[in-house]
Amino acid sequence: MTVDLAYETGGPADAPVLVLLNSLGSTRAMWDPQIGPLSEHLRVVRTDMRGHGQSPVPDGPYTMAELGRDVLALLDTLGVQRAHLAGLSLGGMVAQWLAAHAPERVHTLSLLCTTAGFEDPAAWHERAATVRENGCAALAPTVVQRWFTPALAERDPELVARNVAMIGATPAEGYAGCAEAIADWDGRADLGRIAARTLVIAGVHDPATPLAHLEKIAAGIAGAQLHVLDRAAHLVNIEQAGTVTQLLLEHVLGGRTGQAQAHAAGMRTRREVLGDAHVDRAVAATTEFTAPFQDFITRTAWGDVWNRPGIDRATRSIVTLTALTALGNEHELAMHVRAARNNGLSPEQIGEVLLHTAIYAGVPRSNRAFAIAQEVLRTADDRS
Repeated sequence: MTVDLAYETGGPADAPVLVLLNSLGSTRAMWDPQIGPLSEHLRVVRTDMRGHGQSPVPDGPYTMAELGRDVLALLDTLGVQRAHLAGLSLGGMVAQWLAAHAPERVHTLSLLCTTAGFEDPAAWHERAATVRENGCAALAPTVVQRWFTPALAERDPELVARNVAMIGATPAEGYAGCAEAIADWDGRADLGRIAARTLVIAGVHDPATPLAHLEKIAAGIAGAQLHVLDRAAHLVNIEQAGTVTQLLLEHVLGGRTGQAQAHAAGMRTRREVLGDAHVDRAVAATTEFTAPFQDFITRTAWGDVWNRPGIDRATRSIVTLTALTALGNEHELAMHVRAARNNGLSPEQIGEVLLHTAIYAGVPRSNRAFAIAQEVLRTADDRS
């Protein structure tokens, strides 16, 4: 049985979806260093694993399959057919399960400081028993010692205190149930089944999932790329935040960071010229089939041409109205009459553009353009 995971989203609604999966004892807040930069280019969804944060806490033990199906249910709720997945520690184990058992739902895989299976499951059962008896606060300081290098812990005691408090606030049953899922987890035999393009990130000083674990994952998944980060322990996304964020962007976007920046710039211009209501409708109507074209138009027309410095936006509206009228492209004319008003043209100036076009492109087409423009302007006046 699945549970409804607590989650939050950010970034452009029409951008590729990246789901961030948290580690044992943490909440979605662990990804705070990544959210701003990632959300400029991606639709970022971050969750609280069952038993953590604001998600429900069913009785344990849990299984990795149950944790994975929780994520699939969330994707269904969001209407996301395929997503990019990134998970750290427990989150990385869940991501591996998803890539092996629901490959049609996974675009790319980013695995941070995780494992495909531990040799000693008894230690995890013991940890589950400890937190059920004494609560998570009893082991929080010891766990956080493994999350950060001593140098960072000494330099930033507030960071340590916040994370100790986060673990301590984790429901005991939620922590224990997930610890038992880890105890029973062995995905090593499934690594060869994973076909998603995979990034593996390890911390040199990580005592929780040492480098050897990440090397086995990278060797087991065809084509996986391994990045080993110095000056980092278990929570590499915090200790080496900038590097990890850049690696995630490059991996998810497939080297298209520049295209993503053009998309973001184009979306800003598109909204300024066409208005939020129009763009929101267009984004909502985007399908997997039309998404590449929407991305192309946003990057090239709005991110490049409409942003060039040679002429101002009012002049670009004049050129656009002229071209649409001359070519008889009536389906976009109303939209660009509204855009021309947003760009500062008065109704009288729009009329002059259409009148001038009649001389060089033909009276019938300008006549039709006048009718469309008049309806747009009349509707705008009625709403004002």
